[in-house]
Amino acid sequence: MTATPTPHDALFKRFLSHQSIARQFLEIHLPPRILQRCDLGTLQLIPTTFIERDLSALYSDVLMSMKMEGGEGYIYALIEHQSSPDKFMTLRMMRYTIAAMQRHIDEGHTELPIVVPILFYHGKTSPYPYTMDWLSSFRDRELATQIFCQPFPLVDVTVLPDEQIMTHRGVARLEMAHKIVRMHDLLENIDLMATLLAVDYNDDLSIDVIFYLLRHGDTDDREKVIEILMQGKPQLKEQIMTIEQQWRLESRLEGRQEGRQEGRQEGRVEGLQEGRLEMARNMLAEKLDFKTISKVTGLSAGELQDLCS
Repeated sequence: MTATPTPHDALFKRFLSHQSIARQFLEIHLPPRILQRCDLGTLQLIPTTFIERDLSALYSDVLMSMKMEGGEGYIYALIEHQSSPDKFMTLRMMRYTIAAMQRHIDEGHTELPIVVPILFYHGKTSPYPYTMDWLSSFRDRELATQIFCQPFPLVDVTVLPDEQIMTHRGVARLEMAHKIVRMHDLLENIDLMATLLAVDYNDDLSIDVIFYLLRHGDTDDREKVIEILMQGKPQLKEQIMTIEQQWRLESRLEGRQEGRQEGRQEGRVEGLQEGRLEMARNMLAEKLDFKTISKVTGLSAGELQDLCS
């Protein structure tokens, strides 16, 4: 997104570098409903070196700041000169807009400013062939409007009731694990976690949850936590004990290396595969159908056929 400065860029920026000209430009081209909110007496020209590294070479950006009428906040005008059409110009200008907001916050302000992006165009193609409604660049403008013009979806597991989480099927373990790992003591909710683990037979995700909780959660009684987890998932008793032994060993050692953890992870994956195979053998012995066994163990039909041969 870099550009080589042209004579057009140079003239454009030279004019708007004069504060009086910049003010006249805004008086002429800002929509009246926005202009009336601006205190043009506080207008300042801002160097554009604030823009993110991959955008910094764009020569023609002009950024101006001013107070809102009544001094209630700030409004920025970000003007971009363009001599050729660009279908995704509105996306680029949105990136500039976010960069200007970030610069404002980095200066110590506690509220986002209003940023008005303006495109100054003088290309050979006339009129400018693309809309400046950036939402129209999406295939489904209505859906884009619903997403970007409304509060963003929020999944705050810290306030989700436990009973609601318990109804969230396969996602419940993910949400409950992230909720209780921040608690003072895992014991407060470990019974619910064990219930979820007992319901779902996907062992490879269950062991990931147990690994996460035992490594990153706090408790005054690890033995009790481990006991409850093994009650919920008795078929994973060996893997749970292995995780705990690893944790105890590492807690006594200083200067742990990340490379060691990667090796342990590979060993854990191999153990999980063997556990799935053993479970599948037991289910085959009980004459369960392939579809059910595959869903429970995660093994493919081909792998199950191999076990039968």
